[in-house]
Amino acid sequence: MTTALRTVGTLSGAPHLIVMLPGAAMAPEAMFDAGFAQAIAHRGLPLDLLAVDIGGLGLDAVHTWDALQSSVLTPARERGARVWLGGISLGGLVAMAHLAARPGVADGLCLLAPYPGSRPSVNVVERAGGADAWQATEADLQDPELRVWRWLQRPPPGLPVFIGHGTEDRFADRIQRVAERFPTASRHTVAGGHDWSAWSPLWARFLDAGHFVH
Repeated sequence: MTTALRTVGTLSGAPHLIVMLPGAAMAPEAMFDAGFAQAIAHRGLPLDLLAVDIGGLGLDAVHTWDALQSSVLTPARERGARVWLGGISLGGLVAMAHLAARPGVADGLCLLAPYPGSRPSVNVVERAGGADAWQATEADLQDPELRVWRWLQRPPPGLPVFIGHGTEDRFADRIQRVAERFPTASRHTVAGGHDWSAWSPLWARFLDAGHFVH
């Protein structure tokens, strides 16, 4: 089966590329409407932005994520670009799932208020005493959200990660548990909820972090 991905954005051949996955029920155009591309241009960063339409898709949309790899991420790296993968809310969870299933395919990870998984999945980890104590069973690993949590037990050392959320985000407590799996310097909070009031300033902070130089 061949899956055609709809992407929004233009590749200019910049030395850096970030591929962002939107949240649930969010069109990829929303990131551009929110000024993400303008923020890059304003800073003069050598960075291209592509947003991918993942509307109606879940973590197990295998052909779609294979297509993301083969038609977007791999070609960009083959031409020499450094490629970051990221996402907002559900898109952040999908981005982690993509890296969990395909180690080494991205040069960095940008997670804006990543959805931490449904309460039943997170409860499996919490009942075990947290991610460090949890030992995944074969049954656990049938759950794509729990496969992400297994990856979170030992994220790739040295992988640049930016993870942030709003302090009033309705998922803040659970997102914080995800953030704690990464080094302290990777974690960021700003005022705001699970919406653009937090995501836009987090994006600005991400762009100002010095990851993208000529």
